[in-house]
Amino acid sequence: MRQYEKTIIAFDEQGNEYVIDQYNDIREIDTPPHGGAIHRGLPAFKTRDGHEVTLLGPGEFSVVVPGEEDGVKVWTHDPEHV
Repeated sequence: MRQYEKTIIAFDEQGNEYVIDQYNDIREIDTPPHGGAIHRGLPAFKTRDGHEVTLLGPGEFSVVVPGEEDGVKVWTHDPEHV
């Protein structure tokens, strides 16, 4: 099950704002002795417009935008990603 985690605000070199939502795949572990525990998978990212986002490194993402071959690099100052 994919669960919304948080929203990240990032900007490209021209100062355009990108709203990126972070999701985590959550899996319940129902086997003894872990009954009721959950396992969080790697985070997944998408813009509010539905564009795919790749985490490139600390505070740096690539947004797949129609018409752009390599994607648009964006940066955030969110302390969890810097």
